[in-house]
Amino acid sequence: MKKLVEQINAELAEFQANAEAQVAKGNKAAGARARKAALSLMKDLKEFRKISVAEAKK
Repeated sequence: MKKLVEQINAELAEFQANAEAQVAKGNKAAGARARKAALSLMKDLKEFRKISVAEAKK
């Protein structure tokens, strides 16, 4: 679970950097990277929730 949390933090940082580049500089490629990171982040957050619920039931 610790590895998953580290992966989520890394993806969040990547999303933030790319989203900021899109908003501040109008970088269209950064927007595409931010959207890709958002999809990956959603997948990992769902996995975290599943693991977290399973751990809480123990």
